[in-house]
Amino acid sequence: MSTVSERLAELGIELPAVVPPVAAYVPAKVHGDLVYTAGQLPMVSGSLPQTGKVGDGHGLVPAADAQALARQSALNAVAAAAAAAGGVDRLAGVLKVTGFVASVPEFTGQPGVINGASEVLGEIFGDAGRHARSAVGVPVLPLDSPVEVEVVFTLA
Repeated sequence: MSTVSERLAELGIELPAVVPPVAAYVPAKVHGDLVYTAGQLPMVSGSLPQTGKVGDGHGLVPAADAQALARQSALNAVAAAAAAAGGVDRLAGVLKVTGFVASVPEFTGQPGVINGASEVLGEIFGDAGRHARSAVGVPVLPLDSPVEVEVVFTLA
């Protein structure tokens, strides 16, 4: 089996820089053989590519866009966990994903949105990327982000 860094290269995925905290916390913390990430927003080069609520209609973030944002949040989580653990190849797999979707009350597609995170973690970690998960709809997230993802990784 290939290493995580080899798998990322095969997939053509370059991990982003670790997103600096926007408040009083650390991006990820190692405890025993686990790495817990803080909630990761879909930041790209220091800013959110989209803001607002997920839903159908004018002025809302479409579910497909939110799914791509969840993917970016997961990649930010991998980067944060790798930095805390001393390298991406120390990450052995994914234990739990918690996804938050800022959505309008009538939107019920939160699981599909968070699939963006789950699917990229599966691509990167293979069977070790299969995880328990929650997908929760919320009224608002920090910086008006449409999504936020937390991940618990296992260490090699």
